[in-house]
Parts: sequence; C-alpha cells; structure tokens
Amino acid sequence: MIAKISSGKSTAGLIRYLYGPGRANEHTDPHLVTSWDGYAPDPGRADDSTAARKQLIDDLDMRVKQADRLGRAPKQHVWHCSLRAAPGDRILEDGEWADIARRVVAATGIAPADDPDGCRWIAVRHAPDHIHIAATKVRGDLRSARHWNDYLTADRELAAIEKEYGLQRVIRGDRTAAKRPQRAEREKALRNGHAKAARERLRAVVRTAAAAATDTDEFLGLLTYTKGVLVEVLYFPSGEPRGYKVALENDRNAKAEPVWFSGSTLAPDLSLPKIQSRLAAAEVPSSAEGHLRPHPWHQATAATERIPHRLDQPDAGAAQAHLAAFGEALDAVALTAPPDIRTELRSAASAFERATRSRVRAEHHHARALRGAVKAMLREPAPKDGAALAMFLDAALLAVIAAARWHDRREHEQQVVAAHKSLLHLQAAYDHTTATPLLVLGQRRPSQNLADQYVRLIRQAAPAHADQILADSASQALTTALAEAEAAGHDPKRLLQQAADERALDDARSPASTLTWRVHRLSQRPAPSRRALAAQARSTGLRHTPSPEPAATAPPTIPASRTRQR
Repeated sequence: MIAKISSGKSTAGLIRYLYGPGRANEHTDPHLVTSWDGYAPDPGRADDSTAARKQLIDDLDMRVKQADRLGRAPKQHVWHCSLRAAPGDRILEDGEWADIARRVVAATGIAPADDPDGCRWIAVRHAPDHIHIAATKVRGDLRSARHWNDYLTADRELAAIEKEYGLQRVIRGDRTAAKRPQRAEREKALRNGHAKAARERLRAVVRTAAAAATDTDEFLGLLTYTKGVLVEVLYFPSGEPRGYKVALENDRNAKAEPVWFSGSTLAPDLSLPKIQSRLAAAEVPSSAEGHLRPHPWHQATAATERIPHRLDQPDAGAAQAHLAAFGEALDAVALTAPPDIRTELRSAASAFERATRSRVRAEHHHARALRGAVKAMLREPAPKDGAALAMFLDAALLAVIAAARWHDRREHEQQVVAAHKSLLHLQAAYDHTTATPLLVLGQRRPSQNLADQYVRLIRQAAPAHADQILADSASQALTTALAEAEAAGHDPKRLLQQAADERALDDARSPASTLTWRVHRLSQRPAPSRRALAAQARSTGLRHTPSPEPAATAPPTIPASRTRQR
C-alpha cells in the first residue's frame, strides 16, 4: 500500500474532484467511509448532493475561516492523502478502509488519537482499490497542524498495516534514490525519439566522467568534451569551482533555452563536493611506475573479489564505500566493453547505481585501491582475447550477490531489487563474454594423465564443490589453466588452493569457471624464487626444503614492485 500526499488552497476544489466523475470517468460510487467525528455529511449518499457538498465544505473550512480572521490560517490549508492498495491485494471493506484512514491521520499528526483538537478530515472512496483523505490543517485551538515528515510517518504506518491486514509488502526507499523524471519529461523524451528522459541520460554521463577522472579539472573537462552535452561551472570568488550544471544540447524549454540540471538534482552523490571527496580517495598509479605494477584489469578484479569479504565485516561505512567504488567500476567497464555486450553492461551499471547509496555514510578512503584500479583500468584497455574482461565479470557477479545480501540484512529494499536487476544483466554479459575464451582454453586441454592429476588436486582444494566442478564443461578450461600455470613455473597445487581460498564458491553459478579465471589471473604473476618461498615458509612457521625444480605460487606477501605484466 502506498501513500501520496500533497497540499492545496481550495477545499471546495478537492471535494468537487473527489465526488465528481474523475478525469476519465473512473470514479464509481464515491462515498464517505469515515470522518473526524463520524457525522460529516456524505454527498455521495444524500438526496440533495449539491447541498450536502456545500455543507461538507463549510464544515471542513470552519476552523480555517476562524483562523483567517485572526491572521493565522496557513496559505496551503488543504491536506490531501491518497492511499492505494497494491495490485493483487484483496478488496478491502469500507470498515477496513475507515480503520486505515484513522491510523494514517493519527500517525501523521493531522488528527492524533485522543486529541479533541485534531484537524477535521474525511475519507472518500470512489474506487475499489483506494481512498482519498481530505483534511484542513487548522486544529480546534486554531493552531496549524504539526505534520512534519508526514510522508515518512504515513509510510511507516502503512508498513505495519500491510503486515496486520495480510497485504502485499510494498518496496520502500530510504530517500537516497535519484529523483525520477516527471511525466512531462518522459513524454518529451518519447516525442524526441529517446527511451530515457534527459536527466537520466545526463546522470549516466556524469557518473561515467566521475568514474574516469582523477581530479576535479579532469572531471569537468570530460564533461565539457562530451558530445551533445553543455556544461556550466560555478566558481567561488577565489576561483575554485563550487558546483556545476549540465544540459543536453538538443533539450530546450519553450523559450529555446537549455534545460539545466545541477549535479545534486541528478543524484544525491553527484554534487561537486561529493564527487571531489571520491576523487580524493583513489590510489592512481603514476605512469612512471606503471611497468612495475600488475595489470590494472587484474588489480581491479582482485579488489572486486575482496568485496564480499569487506561486506561481511562490521564496518558499515567501509562496506558502503566499496559498493560506491564498485558502482564506478561497472560504469568504467561499460565504457570500454566490446559493442556486443555494451548495452547489457550499461544496463547493469544503471541498475546497480541505486544499490550504491543508502543511509549508511560511505567512508571512501577504505576503497582507495579499487577506485584507483578502476581509473588505471580505463587508461589501459583489456586484452583482446576477452580473458581479462571475463575475470572481472566473474568477480563482479559474486560482488553483486554479496551486495544484495548486505542490503537485505539492513532492510534496504530498493537497493536489494536494484542489485538483483543488475545481476541479470551482468550474467547475460558474462555468458556472452566467456563462451569463446572458455572454449579456446578447453581445446588446449592437457594430456589425460596430467588432467587426472589435476582432478585429484581439485578434489583436495575444493572438496565441497568438486563434483559440481568436474561435471561442468568449464572443468576442461580449468585443467588447461592449471597446466599453463605449471608450465610457467607455478605449483598447481598451491595455486589452486590459493584460488579456492580467495573466496567461498557457494555463490558461484559455475565454480569451475570462477576457479579458471582466478587461476588464470594468479598465474600472470611471476613464479617466486626458492629464496622467496623459503622466506614465506619462515614467516608462517612452516618448514620448506628448496627443490631444484622451479615450483611455487606467487604468495600474496610479494610486494607490487616485484611483479610484472605479462
């Protein structure tokens, strides 16, 4: 059940609408279900409906006129609340609607329970699935009603009503969602041949620029050089930028002027100060040290794989920061993805945008590594074989599942729905991306004897998922990845165990694919020397006897300066 609340100046105008035929003759049998004292006249049931309507208006306006003579009447003295049941809910009786109306006016402060000075109000039903509450906002003591935050208080009461009456539970927000386009904006977009309104298209442009930029000047520059977008920057007297607004070049009002949107009107997190706070919380590697660092796509994938673990920690501010940074990663990947999956990835990023915000305040410094890797990733396209993109998307799927679970624990209902919607688009993009790389890996599968050895290693490293992994067609790609890692000098047993331990496989739809991409990514690091292995063994208290054979994995303790790009 949802509520829609508004204010107005004319009691007579609202009553005429409630008891009239409606804009499309949709009002059938309008009648009163309850009122402030239970004795208000009902034009819908009276023999002389005109006289009854006039009497009802006079009764509702009586205190308003008294307060007006004292100069105390509010300008917007009419309070109007429509309550609508969800599609599929049972048809409520008039008595049930009456009880719901009394609870809503009490919860919102219009007519608190047991308050003889509460405002005058009526509840009118003119359709099976909804009612309208009309009230005048002057109390019996001629003071104005105290109904601040009436939408939130009504929403909380409706949530309790849904539970008690066995009605469908409506998905509720937390007032952190971006403003939806109005009906006029949507119709204007359709007339101009666009599926989305101007504010939605501009929101995507700004989010992508924020994900790509490394500082404020670059962010504003990216917006300025975006084709079809107009930008106006506002400055402090000192010359520092204090805000910005954007418009589409072909989006004009009746005076042929651009329709401008400030960043904060596009979304709560797109104001310039909030974008600057995120830009400051990014570790972007300099070009001078780029050849000494791992591939940015591998860094972004590794940071994304750690998100589920971050979301399991008690620090909600850090978790929210990683969700915001991950949203930027999806924006960035959609920007660089191949054309055949770009639409799916843009849809995934657009859907997940709602899951990047909640009432939890993000502490962005916790996500410096992921945000920096994303910005570096944009400056170095993914390899053309699709393996790097497949690795990232595989990690992204698990991150989105973890995000939905994190929001669900906190009853962030809109964010949960957004994450699930994003997951569908990501899965479609992943399936399309991985089909060829997995097939190519599978065609290079090792000899049967070597494959049998890897099967035993798989059963040891992931016993709970071994049967599922080995029954999957992607298991051939996994054995190939292990064989190529061993040929590069890695110990397949250690590498597979590290891949299995990085993150539980319970959420993976195809654990074989997930392990394949983890092994493939880990094997891109150089195999450590015997001295490095011995040092690692000493640090963990394990005995290690160096072997003349070059075997070992790249342990997570190796510093970035010792790694290379393949």
